[in-house]
Amino acid sequence: MAGSSLVVYGGKPLPVKSRVDRAYFGFHAHRLVERHPGPANGNQLSPWPDLPFGSWRLWDAYVAWPNLQPQRGRWNFNTLDKYVDMADAAGVEILLPLGLSPTWASARPQEPSSYRPGNAAEPVNPNDWQLYVRTVAERYKGRIRQYEIWNEINLKGFYSGSLETLLDMARIAYQEIKQVDPEAILVSPSITGDGRNPEWLDRYLSMGGGQYADVIGYHFYVPAKAPEAMLPLVERVRAIMRKHGVGGKPLWNTESGWWIENLNPAARLGAAHESWKRLDQQAAVSYVSRALILGWASGVSRFYWYAWDNADMGLYDLYAGENKPAARAYARTASWLIGHRILGCAGSRGVWVCDLTDSEGRPAHIVWREQDTVDFWSVPAAWKATVIESLDGENGTVSRSIRLGWQPVLIR
Repeated sequence: MAGSSLVVYGGKPLPVKSRVDRAYFGFHAHRLVERHPGPANGNQLSPWPDLPFGSWRLWDAYVAWPNLQPQRGRWNFNTLDKYVDMADAAGVEILLPLGLSPTWASARPQEPSSYRPGNAAEPVNPNDWQLYVRTVAERYKGRIRQYEIWNEINLKGFYSGSLETLLDMARIAYQEIKQVDPEAILVSPSITGDGRNPEWLDRYLSMGGGQYADVIGYHFYVPAKAPEAMLPLVERVRAIMRKHGVGGKPLWNTESGWWIENLNPAARLGAAHESWKRLDQQAAVSYVSRALILGWASGVSRFYWYAWDNADMGLYDLYAGENKPAARAYARTASWLIGHRILGCAGSRGVWVCDLTDSEGRPAHIVWREQDTVDFWSVPAAWKATVIESLDGENGTVSRSIRLGWQPVLIR
């Protein structure tokens, strides 16, 4: 593998990208400022993530359009102002999704949604959308530099309008924001899941949606499968991008995650569906690390983990008030990747190997098994490896063979 082109799925080569940067590691955080309702202790504020990350997507964070403009002519920026101050202090970039119509502005104000009635419908008057977008862009010019048009448009609970209307909304947002801040980045409407869901992106781009997006966003959820199942989905999305002439634009995974059990497994709030794979603490350690590694290797340049403090899917356990083991795996994986270049990843007979180089060109390798098994694995002599590091930070000496399981290890 060393020195090869990047191959991650079906033998298709992808160009070697630049070194992994901190902004690749993204989060959602719900309870830093606002309390959410929930079971005992679940309505507490959560601490700022004590993990290395560089980007923050503000979804399910009480700053969608209905929160910012609860009534016509009345604005409330208190929560978003606090988020922006926190991000500035930490040197973290904000991605703000634009969307959800307030009931007063909704084309179907009584229509059920995943939130309040009318939120999933398009605004009845495009001028209200235009004013909302421009007001936000002007207030946060130079502080919020990335915006996303709506959320998971293939799910009726989030968006119930037509693609034609959405395209017009994207055009308005693109023009308004770029007029206020030409340096701002616009992300396409997000779509979630595998199966036939990528067809939504195909249709949207066929209508010309790519001209109103600097970045293509997708939610690479495979919640009933292992992280390796993201790879064919990423390739399908990249193929659609190439088909419509936007293959050169960045691809961001603006939301992904798994159901990670809490230290009290009975405590949950319904974000994860019962059909999802429920990860115990050790499985979550494995999945978090593998997903982050394979995301970058497959051509994704942002990965916004959902979520830091979600009751079902969090890396921080709201009920216990402490980080889960998966949070430590996230931090360790970031330390392995930031500043490094992934030269290639490939899976063979259930074993995955990723080749890396650090900022000085020194080689390293990340290895894991796809299945929950542990067996001896021969370390290639050509690696001249001397040190092995686990996700818990323990270092050991490399011998001719190592006991290898489904949690990645770094060999250098």
